[in-house]
Amino acid sequence: MKDEATLRGEKLLERIEALETRLAALERREKERRPGAALGSYRVGYGNDLHRFTDGSSLRLGGVTIPYCHSLLGHSDADALLHAIADAILGGAGLSDIGEFFPDTAEENRGRDSVEILALCVEEAARAGWRVVNLDCVVCAQQPKLGPLKKAMRDRIAAVLDLPPDCVSVKAKTGEHVGPVGRMEAIETFAVALLAPIESDPEKERDDA
Repeated sequence: MKDEATLRGEKLLERIEALETRLAALERREKERRPGAALGSYRVGYGNDLHRFTDGSSLRLGGVTIPYCHSLLGHSDADALLHAIADAILGGAGLSDIGEFFPDTAEENRGRDSVEILALCVEEAARAGWRVVNLDCVVCAQQPKLGPLKKAMRDRIAAVLDLPPDCVSVKAKTGEHVGPVGRMEAIETFAVALLAPIESDPEKERDDA
């Protein structure tokens, strides 16, 4: 006869095997539903944008309107930071860029609010099975000085992405008077987004079945 310790060990082994079988089944289902989005996988997306200065009295960066002696030139509202973020999210989700989703030849995109563009890109990534979990951004501008505005931009971006503010970083750099940024001809932005799969709820799926 088997002793009590052996029986407990066998039962524990059965439970572990049952759990492994269930996890394997979930992973197969996730792969069938979203190829490449296996449980526990992550993706990184990178975005970059540059907009030239033009005549104006304000500019948009990170969804924030900044009073300044120039504006940024673009077909939409020319928010270079949100455009870089949008491209990072689309790239991480294995999709195309904002130029394909929002072409500058389309009249409906003229003057379009880039907050709306970013929100729609988040929806596209979600349809592909991905969500943003962390974002790191850099804005390169000789002028205007962005230090006092970083928190407002971070909070605005976090709200659009439905993230806690501490999951979003906005850093400001100058061009050290070198190149188009340093000569105050343009503003350039960079963004790196970490994406995770939108995991299904096994309990809900059983209820829906």
